[in-house]
Amino acid sequence: MSFDKSKLPSRHVSVGPERAPHRSYYYAMGMTEEEIARPFVAVASAGNDSAPCNTTLDPQANICREGVIEGGGTPRRFNTITVTDGIAMGHQGMKSSLVSREVIADSVELSVRGHCYDALVGFAGCDKSLPGMMMSMLRLNVPSIFVYGGSILPGTYKGEDVTVVDVFEAVGQHAAGNCPLQELIALEKVACPGHGACGGQFTANTMACVGEAIGLSLPNSNMSPAPYKSREEIARAAGRQVMKLLEINLRPRDICTKAAFENAARVVAATGGSTNAALHLPAMASEAGIDFDLFDVAEIFKSTPYIADLKPGGKYVAKDMHEAGGVYMGMKTLLDGGFLDPEPITVTGKTLGENIEEITWNPDQKVFYNVKAPITPTGGVVGLKGSLAPDGAIVKVAGMERLQFSGPARVFDCEEDAFEAVENRGIAEGCVIIIRYEGPKGGPGMREMLATTAALYGQGMGEKVALITDGRFSGATRGFCIGHVGPEASDGGPIALVEDGDTISIDAEAGTIDLEVDESVLESRRAAWTPRTNDYQSGALWRYAQNVGPASKGALTHPGAKSERHVFADI
Repeated sequence: MSFDKSKLPSRHVSVGPERAPHRSYYYAMGMTEEEIARPFVAVASAGNDSAPCNTTLDPQANICREGVIEGGGTPRRFNTITVTDGIAMGHQGMKSSLVSREVIADSVELSVRGHCYDALVGFAGCDKSLPGMMMSMLRLNVPSIFVYGGSILPGTYKGEDVTVVDVFEAVGQHAAGNCPLQELIALEKVACPGHGACGGQFTANTMACVGEAIGLSLPNSNMSPAPYKSREEIARAAGRQVMKLLEINLRPRDICTKAAFENAARVVAATGGSTNAALHLPAMASEAGIDFDLFDVAEIFKSTPYIADLKPGGKYVAKDMHEAGGVYMGMKTLLDGGFLDPEPITVTGKTLGENIEEITWNPDQKVFYNVKAPITPTGGVVGLKGSLAPDGAIVKVAGMERLQFSGPARVFDCEEDAFEAVENRGIAEGCVIIIRYEGPKGGPGMREMLATTAALYGQGMGEKVALITDGRFSGATRGFCIGHVGPEASDGGPIALVEDGDTISIDAEAGTIDLEVDESVLESRRAAWTPRTNDYQSGALWRYAQNVGPASKGALTHPGAKSERHVFADI
């Protein structure tokens, strides 16, 4: 396969007499004249030793290089950061999590721009690294393929499959006196048995499904668990295929159309995926110049059948989904039921419909229900709107029995105070816990609340209270937990005006969330309200707070493709 470098970005660093100084650096790294003459392919890895989600990414990225070479390219590997939510959870470190999505996207962009790479294969493992990597692909718009590093295998405790969420919930059971310390210690030692990202349909696996549904990942590549040998061939295949995309100039924005985003949202809802997808899909769409906000996502959620029996609301984990036929098995029945658009093109060079045609429905698998007999007709994830959240909110109802809740507010101005009250058994049944000033700007960083929600569940309070925040929830959260409330408290949204004892009513069937306080009372509270100053008045968190927009539009820190004057791929 031969390529005309005169039309590729890498000509700026490798072609012509004036680029002799640039080429001297490549010779210094042992490259040959032939290798310098080939297209340069970025192989971006979020691999590190921070957590098991990321520990296999670098080896997979190294194998991808072989595929790039086989396809006629020259691979150039580099790394970006991750902040791993399971370790950042429950303390100030979680403020760094969502911010890391922007840093990942920015760092990949800058490395590709600075070195004029022609194509991109991105490897990611933990929650924010997946959308961050895909955002960079859409922003740069060079031919790209996204590869998920794979999920962890389930742990085993007392003969049952367990995940890290069981450990978070056991903390609550221990606080309630129902789990001896030695059992908690025994569980923590076996819950995560090796490499890979969290195993349930939490944020990482949700966004891995999005990668396939939206067309940026090879079909049925992402659900293969991290320890499986098959991941090596997936990495190699991605390297080979990205060279084919470069040959035909098929770019991410050709793939990720409005219809492709709608397909991705369908798959999130159908699998009972993470509410964080309602943050990441709008952010990705902005990188492609597409209007697709929380309300667009919620509208699709409203009419999508819930068909995947996956944790945290169901029984199974990603390994089981892989063995059942992968996310394409679920998409097979969604397409047959008329819930997916078959037309968007994918990184195979074929349409989504053509890819799905190659899948045979397996009636013996247990993970995916047929759309004609779903777990519930709608309701994996639901959007809400009302007087408490004029700019919207989101709740994951997969596996929940109770879809309405009304009760008196119990207000906390940060997660730590709420967690302390939960730990001390200071939360009454029937109340609506409010955790505010945790939004994108106010946190800053829009923390997840898994430590608090899991502790509540561990105490048996999971569906006896509701929890509302302008922050986020982990994809592993279960119970009546509503996040992304907008406008956030730091912007003076209604959530900032709630006082202890106010009645709050939620209806996840009707899609409403209301603060039942007379408007004249709220007006007087609004007049007395003053903005809060957080502790982060310098550094990355300060910079993020200055630039970040509302959660309903993806918590973006730049205007997106609509404001572009040129796209990198065309330099």
